[in-house]
Amino acid sequence: MDDILYEFISLKVRCPLCENSLMDSEQLVDGHPGIRLEIETNGEKGTIILSPIYESYNYRCDIEIPDGEIVKFYCPHCSEQITSSIECEYCDATMVPLTLDIGGKAIICSRSGCKSHFLEFEDINAALKRLYYQHEFQGNLPEIPEENGELKEIIESGTYLPVYCPFCNKTLIHDGFVKIKILNDKNEAGYIFLSPYLNVFTSRSTVFLKEDQAVNDLICPHCNSSLIDKDEQCGLCGSPAAKIAVSAQTKLIDFYICSKKGCRWHGMNDDDLHDIELEDSLEW
Repeated sequence: MDDILYEFISLKVRCPLCENSLMDSEQLVDGHPGIRLEIETNGEKGTIILSPIYESYNYRCDIEIPDGEIVKFYCPHCSEQITSSIECEYCDATMVPLTLDIGGKAIICSRSGCKSHFLEFEDINAALKRLYYQHEFQGNLPEIPEENGELKEIIESGTYLPVYCPFCNKTLIHDGFVKIKILNDKNEAGYIFLSPYLNVFTSRSTVFLKEDQAVNDLICPHCNSSLIDKDEQCGLCGSPAAKIAVSAQTKLIDFYICSKKGCRWHGMNDDDLHDIELEDSLEW
């Protein structure tokens, strides 16, 4: 089952009590509509937006949640507490069940900092079919003439892009995803996994990344070179940009991505723009 879930499929969930959707299309986490819940912890009440990506622990929250605190979760529609009689096998806190649209439940621990979670399916075969159906990425490289009559390569959305380190030229693809070493705003080291498909914005990290905030560094996991280019900035938000090498159909090109969590900007250098164009080129 993990092989399927690592495809970064965005799970959609509902309240197990009133059956209303908990998805918030206006609050994105990891590039997808987040799971909105009301919470109470340590005498404070607030709102939390959880990442819908399996095995991502990123979230937005309007109150501070200290590690180790027990959190009570409430439905924003019926205001009832969402809880269960199941205890976490690691920390003994109460587990919180959320109903999956594909059938079954996503069950998470109520203790802040505990990463215990699991999925239950009513019909595993039906769930797998729905997951596969949602993620079919295919792309090709059509060519269209430029104004001067020369052919210009267009890379379509959904095209698989082989990605390499621009310094050691080793592949950054690991188990089908772009794996880059990362330092968050607290200089905690971990890894971020990105989709290698153009304009597919799913991601997962092994350390917490604040939404709308640039990371401290992006690093090649092979040669430990920093991928942050001091001479390049995001074309949308002005954050530092990281340079990776992408193999197009005809050549290896320098490719830039924004270092700020949640920003979807990407771009190429001026020389490559004469020969290659990215479909929906403001985002990657």
